[in-house]
Amino acid sequence: MSTVIQEFSRFAHEYDTYNVIQAEVAKALVEQLPPSHYTTIIDIGCGSGEVYKNLLNHDLSFDQLLALDSSPEMLKIHPSSEKVKKICADFNKPGTFENLSCSPGNLLLSSSALQWSKDLDFTLSEISKKASHAYFAIFTSHTFKTLHETAQITSPIYPESVLRETIEKYYDAAFEVKKYKLHFESVREMFSYIKKSGVSGGEKQLTYKQTKELMKHYPLDYLEFEVLFVKATSLSHSSA
Repeated sequence: MSTVIQEFSRFAHEYDTYNVIQAEVAKALVEQLPPSHYTTIIDIGCGSGEVYKNLLNHDLSFDQLLALDSSPEMLKIHPSSEKVKKICADFNKPGTFENLSCSPGNLLLSSSALQWSKDLDFTLSEISKKASHAYFAIFTSHTFKTLHETAQITSPIYPESVLRETIEKYYDAAFEVKKYKLHFESVREMFSYIKKSGVSGGEKQLTYKQTKELMKHYPLDYLEFEVLFVKATSLSHSSA
C-alpha cells in the first residue's frame, strides 16, 4: 500500500467549484480500470457524473451505464445519453437492489459515496452480488482529521480499518490510500467550502460559538482528505 499526497489550491481554478477533490478522486478511480468492454457498468452514488465523464475519456467501452443516486437534483445534472439509465434510489434501502441487474460480467464502480452508507455491511453484501469486479474510492475518517481534533469531535464516517475489514468479508481486495490537501487563502473560505461541498455530511453540526472557536484555533491553511482506493473481486462470484 502506497500513500500519495496531492495538493490543490482552492484558488487555482477559474470557476467557483466545490467538488475539486471529488472530481480528482473520480479521475484517479477510473484511471485504474483496465481497457476493456463491459455490457453494464453500475455507478453507485453517481452524483453529478464525474465517473461517467472520466469513462468517456478512458480507453474503455460499455453498452449501458446504470447511474444510481438518491438525489433527484444530482441525477438531473448527470449527463444524459442513450447509454445512460438514471436510477433514483438509496443504497441504504433493501428495495434498491431488487431490480438491479445481476451479472458476473458487470463492472461496479463507486466514487466518494460509500462512506455515507448507514450500514456498510448491508450495502457491501448487496452490491457484491451485482458484479464480479468492483472499484471503489471511499473517504476515510482521517478526512478533516486536524479539524475534528481541534473541534474535539468524532468523524461521522468510517475509519480505514473498518472499511477494510467489511470489504474483505465480501471481496478479495487490494487497497491503496491516497491523501489530498486543499489549500485556502483564509479560514472563512475553508469553512464555506466545508458547508457547500457535501464532504462533511452534516452529522456533527457545530454551534455558532464552536465554529467561531474552531476558526480561531484551526492551525492549518488547508484541509486534509484521505481516500481508500479498492480493486475488488466479489467472493460471491469467485467460483463462477
